[in-house]
Amino acid sequence: MSLIILTGASGSGKTAIAGAVARDHAQTVTVYHFDSIGVPSLDVMIRDHGSPEAWQRDKTVEWLARLAPQLRKGRAVLLEGQMRPSFVREAAAAAKIDDYRLLLIDCDDATRAARLTVERGQPELADATMMNWAAYLRHEARSHGCAIIDTSGLSIRQGGDEVLKHLQS
Repeated sequence: MSLIILTGASGSGKTAIAGAVARDHAQTVTVYHFDSIGVPSLDVMIRDHGSPEAWQRDKTVEWLARLAPQLRKGRAVLLEGQMRPSFVREAAAAAKIDDYRLLLIDCDDATRAARLTVERGQPELADATMMNWAAYLRHEARSHGCAIIDTSGLSIRQGGDEVLKHLQS
């Protein structure tokens, strides 16, 4: 597998796992963070793309188009971010990327709330909107046949090991 895409709601552990993979496997895997392109304000998303969803879709398409040349050279790549599985499938098809695996990094709501509130110091994110977004991603991942890694009881290292199993398969 040359491309692993990690998606999941805030607090799931996807960024921490991607960071661990980048740190421990930099020789073999290039890691990218979706948000490194910058996340504009809601007003800018609406002005330039029509909606936040359209912004996410457009940027997912741009990301996979940007990664496609690296994949064709045989480089292993991991991209993490909050992307809808349907947008990933569309973007992969547009970029002619067939060899990829989309993984949902997920956790239970209590774990997510604790991570966002205590570990990240962002209690405002541990609200019903985030929990509903997580449930939406979970439902969409299941409907698209994506593997789901539940990080509720996993360490970052264990989560990274689970992701690497998919990269090596």
